[in-house]
Amino acid sequence: MKIAQFYDQNRLCLGLIEPDRLIPLDFDGDMMDFIAGGKTKRGTRMNPVPLHGVRFAPPVTHPSKIIAIGLNYKDHADESGGKIPEAPLVFAKFPNSLIAHEDAITWNMDLTKKVDFEAELAVIIGQSVYGCTEEEAKGAVYGYTCANDVSARDLQFGDGQWVRGKSLDTFCPLGPWIVTPDELPNPHSLKIRCLLNDEIMQDSSTSSMIFTVPQLVSFLSGHFTLNPGDLILTGTPSGVGVFRNPSVYMKDGDEVVVEIEGIGRLANTCVAK
Repeated sequence: MKIAQFYDQNRLCLGLIEPDRLIPLDFDGDMMDFIAGGKTKRGTRMNPVPLHGVRFAPPVTHPSKIIAIGLNYKDHADESGGKIPEAPLVFAKFPNSLIAHEDAITWNMDLTKKVDFEAELAVIIGQSVYGCTEEEAKGAVYGYTCANDVSARDLQFGDGQWVRGKSLDTFCPLGPWIVTPDELPNPHSLKIRCLLNDEIMQDSSTSSMIFTVPQLVSFLSGHFTLNPGDLILTGTPSGVGVFRNPSVYMKDGDEVVVEIEGIGRLANTCVAK
């Protein structure tokens, strides 16, 4: 199943994704309610609408946590000069950073001039888990989507910790929809790319992740409860802008795209104020 949140005027709605069309669901609640089992019913199908005219919302809009993993691809650890971590390197992004497919990534040039892209596979948690095993972790995953861990590198490296530079408003594009595990049984064999103005910047596979999805879910749940709708950004491969020679940063008017095999295409424009 592919399921999205979208706006009907200003009302947040749910819809099933089929080729070239979205089928709205008559459902009393948002994606968090749907994941948790729904307030009333799982939703009846309504008349389909063309996909090209849909105004998407982030697949989840108010997760209790956005957890991100650093240096989870060996090639990215190598390009950054970092050591391969012995345990997942965990940081957070704030929910105010969430935007949807085709929304604008915006920033103030007085605050940051080094805004970078990071294509990532995002995991959506489907049930509350604490202290789960790797086998139990597989059942805790509701689905997957594309994410862009947008990063203000001057803030990130200037602070010596990553939260501020990763959590500016609009710095977590997510979407365009959730793909459930029945359609994506192996999340560790997917092509993942990032394109900046149609130029390929990152081109890798999730098979190169150091810590797998079950390992991450088990590790994180050993430290704090994971709730339905929580997001885990599983790390980015090599090719990010900061470690290129010369460095490449996003600028006003750019389009950045994250593509993940079996999921889809997350596209956003850039607006530097």
